[in-house]
Amino acid sequence: MKTQEFKILGMTCAACVRTVEKSITKIEGVSSVNVNLMTEKAVIHYDSDKVQISDLKRAIQDAGYTPLDIEKIDIDQERKEKEIKTIWNQFIFSAIFTLPLLYIAMGPMIGIPIPSFLTGVENAMKMALTQLILTIPVIIAGRRFYLVGYKTLFHKAPNMDSLIALGTSAALLYGFFAMYQIYTGLQMGDMELVKTYAHDLYFESAATIITLISLGKYLEAAAKGKTSEAIKKLMGLAPKTAILINDNKEIEIPIEKVTVGDILLVKPGQKIPVDGVIIKGHTTVDESMLTGESIPVDKDQGDTVTGASINKTGAIYLQAMRVGKDTVLAQIIRLVEDAQGSKAPIAKMADVISGYFVPIVLGIAILTGGLWFVFGQSVTLALTMAISVLVIACPCALGLATPTAIMVGTGKGAEYGVLIKSGTALERAHKVQTVIFDKTGTLTKGTPEVTDIISVSNLSDIELLTLAASAEKGSEHPLGQAIVKYGEEQKISFQPVDNFQALVGHGIEATIQGKKIWLGNEKLMIDQNVAMEDRKEQVEKLAIQGKTPIYITNGEKVLGIIAVADVLKENSRNVIEILHRMDIETVMITGDNQKTAEAIARSVGMNRVLAEVLPEDKAEEVKKLQQEQKIVAMVGDGINDAPALAQADIGIAIGSGTDVAMESADIVLMKNDLFDVVTALELSHSTMRNIKQNLFWAFFYNSVGIPIAAGILYAFGGPRLNPMIAAGAMSFSSVSVLLNALRLKSFAPKYKSLSPKEEYDMKKILWIEGMSCQHCVKHVQQALEKVEGIQVIEVNLKKKYAMVNLEKEVEDKILSTVIKEAGYELKKVENDAK
Repeated sequence: MKTQEFKILGMTCAACVRTVEKSITKIEGVSSVNVNLMTEKAVIHYDSDKVQISDLKRAIQDAGYTPLDIEKIDIDQERKEKEIKTIWNQFIFSAIFTLPLLYIAMGPMIGIPIPSFLTGVENAMKMALTQLILTIPVIIAGRRFYLVGYKTLFHKAPNMDSLIALGTSAALLYGFFAMYQIYTGLQMGDMELVKTYAHDLYFESAATIITLISLGKYLEAAAKGKTSEAIKKLMGLAPKTAILINDNKEIEIPIEKVTVGDILLVKPGQKIPVDGVIIKGHTTVDESMLTGESIPVDKDQGDTVTGASINKTGAIYLQAMRVGKDTVLAQIIRLVEDAQGSKAPIAKMADVISGYFVPIVLGIAILTGGLWFVFGQSVTLALTMAISVLVIACPCALGLATPTAIMVGTGKGAEYGVLIKSGTALERAHKVQTVIFDKTGTLTKGTPEVTDIISVSNLSDIELLTLAASAEKGSEHPLGQAIVKYGEEQKISFQPVDNFQALVGHGIEATIQGKKIWLGNEKLMIDQNVAMEDRKEQVEKLAIQGKTPIYITNGEKVLGIIAVADVLKENSRNVIEILHRMDIETVMITGDNQKTAEAIARSVGMNRVLAEVLPEDKAEEVKKLQQEQKIVAMVGDGINDAPALAQADIGIAIGSGTDVAMESADIVLMKNDLFDVVTALELSHSTMRNIKQNLFWAFFYNSVGIPIAAGILYAFGGPRLNPMIAAGAMSFSSVSVLLNALRLKSFAPKYKSLSPKEEYDMKKILWIEGMSCQHCVKHVQQALEKVEGIQVIEVNLKKKYAMVNLEKEVEDKILSTVIKEAGYELKKVENDAK
């Protein structure tokens, strides 16, 4: 099965999308088609044994559209900018002729003077010819509506352009008919006939409809351009050139010419051109473009670096490992592009409706005109009603409702280091009821750390650490390395070690200053016949806290215990607390024994714990939770998490994890920050809310606008809708949907990690009286954010409190004053020292 992408020119609305999809789907051997109106792309999965690329292109052409091979993003952007400029020029050109046309056509009706040679019944033909002369350039400027509209109509797949073409054509034909009647009246001296048709030429309606819709198309195209800014920003990160080292010479070459294995020089302040490994030099690298982490990372010989990150301090030589489309940045761009081009399940309803929309509107327009005429109204009124129905109907709004929001939402996610792979994942994430966290490397740091030093002899804590760290210096075991690292941090003086021996599964044996010592687990103490009865209570206490005790003995008695644990990430508890406030159940999955697992789960605040789970059984545990009729998200980082990530409704891979885990996930978090799990869910909620708003207004607009255009108000003595107003309303509906989607660009995570510079000393909960709506929430938040040293975590309307982090102590009196000035009352302040 192969995948082929095409750029498709000529699509204007959801009906076009439906037509292209139907045409391609008819080909035997095509398994699936996804056509996106926003990105103007078709992604086709097909059997290459049965289908040729030429067959796919022909199907698109047969539907009335133009297929192009996928272009580079910058070329595509250039084409779009050129298209926007063309539409704007067409609008200006149309407006230059439409404004005087409206002036002379509408002037007599509202008492504005017009040239005398156009006034009076005797000058009716001059007036008609003048209006026609002013209308022709507008029709020429808007010829695309006719070329595309009639082409799709003849292909039996009418779209929005067909409605515009038919509506304005009807107005023009009636104008010519009116001119004929004026001519006949003047020839026969029937001035009453001339007077009747002189005011019903309809040329100004045709021209105004074309002009207003051209303006709408320009605004729509401009707004569409803004939705793809995330891709443009990512593209802008890539350096254009690299310095190649060849025969000890520095040669500046285009980035496209760098190949795997090339040796490149990167000077301080320059962007790293491609993914590679440092072979010479030391520096710090700003990786904020990838991770969002503002603190530069130290890099030394043998360390890997990522293309588009910034070399800060030293010159480095690197060997290119991944270039072109294989770099991390290129893969991120590709991932975001794919997500923006994908469809959410909620879009299917709009697609189905839009497939029938235009033919139904055509039917309603014909029926409307026929009924008004049958019930005794004039041909003019019947035609007016039919034209209004044709031009007010807007399949565009339906077609744009979902893809615009997905495009902005996934782009916004990329800005925050949250890569959402598809519209389906974006939609499904807002339904998540349970989040499963893998313990090691996800909730915890993934590297053991010393947590406790307990001396039970005449040795001080630092002497015990010196003894243990010196002995473990030659160990390769992670727990031993943790003790050595802690010793280095405490700046101890390491002592020389003789006769080091690793005792597999038990610990180590070493000689320091002529004395033997042993470090290890309980089994080692039993082997050495060292009594531990009086230490059991201490050891159990450590186990309950999820810590691993390492005994130190001289062969006669226990000298002390050093506890080591894979400690929790600083923000783990906060993230779990926030998820609970979002009414989401949290579950921890681990291979640890039940007692240790429960201790860790309790310390972080988990609802449930799944302990003693083998790596290969994680996916089965996810399935069991799904059988409880729950939408489950799985957060993990390791290779053994991949099956569970794939099994979950939403798989979320932490960015510090493996490529396999990221491949299996629906959402990839580029930063090693659990707060981004919350950000992903928040973004999903915001995007889905936006999509539902868009769909509501698209359906509401059409379901209300079409009956009004058909004359339902006029039938009961109300106003009649002018076709020109109908055209303006139609343009506004598409633009309003796009503008609403663009509101997502203001999305910002409600919760975020604090960098080391932002660490706070105090958390306070402020109980506030008087908040009654979301505006109140906003006022309180804005008021508190003005106070120096305060970061607002949450303002909860339902429970009437605000939670804040303080970088420095802020008096309660100041908080009370700020809340009072905002119009509310501070009832109580609760302190929670960190």
